[in-house]
Amino acid sequence: MLKTFITLFIICVILIGIAMLFLSVRLIFKKNGRFVKTHVSQSKAMRDRGITCVQSQDFAMRHKSPYAVKE
Repeated sequence: MLKTFITLFIICVILIGIAMLFLSVRLIFKKNGRFVKTHVSQSKAMRDRGITCVQSQDFAMRHKSPYAVKE
């Protein structure tokens, strides 16, 4: 029972290590490697299409404009 658990634990650690290695290949082997920017506000293609972050839009709508007409 204990031998099976240890074997399974070692296999899991090895698989997680291999997965982490594959995820970090770009960071390790590319000079000044960075993660790909996936957030809407950081993507040039999204900005070019006029697509913005919902949180930024919500903040802008809730923020009182100094130019708003007081009713």
